[in-house]
Amino acid sequence: MVRQNRYTFAVMEDDDFISKTRRKRQMSELQDVGAALVKLSRDQLARIDMPERLREAVEACRKITKHEARRRQHQYIGKIMRDIDAEPIAAQIAEIEAPSKRQTAVFHVAERWRTDLMDDPEAITRFVTEHPDADADRLRKLAHEAREEKRKSKPPHSYRELFHVLNALLQDHARRNP
Repeated sequence: MVRQNRYTFAVMEDDDFISKTRRKRQMSELQDVGAALVKLSRDQLARIDMPERLREAVEACRKITKHEARRRQHQYIGKIMRDIDAEPIAAQIAEIEAPSKRQTAVFHVAERWRTDLMDDPEAITRFVTEHPDADADRLRKLAHEAREEKRKSKPPHSYRELFHVLNALLQDHARRNP
């Protein structure tokens, strides 16, 4: 008599075996993609390429206000997504939600300029030379106030405002000069 090992289920020859935990994680991920679809604006949702059945379920979910009903609708959206390839939809959502590399680069340039303006008052002249539409007096005032805030250990209101002004100028410049 051959005795069977009680742990034979762990060593399966079938390559399609997926654990219950992994299946639950996959379903949860699909529901998260569905929740992201629900949160998109109407214009953004219109740009996403998806089956009509899924689009109708997402639209229906947007109208639901009760928590439990909304949760069930999210599960239904996840169920619909099991039958389709959700990767392209997730990629489109990521593309919509992620800032462009160019915007991120400009953001970092604004941070460097803020640091330069804080450390060296003459940096304002260089900035205005590169960006003639900048208000030198306002930048000088904000940089001075930011230095004072830092010296007195006050909340960084002017420090943040200086960054916002610089970032707005640099983003505008990047849009006009691609």
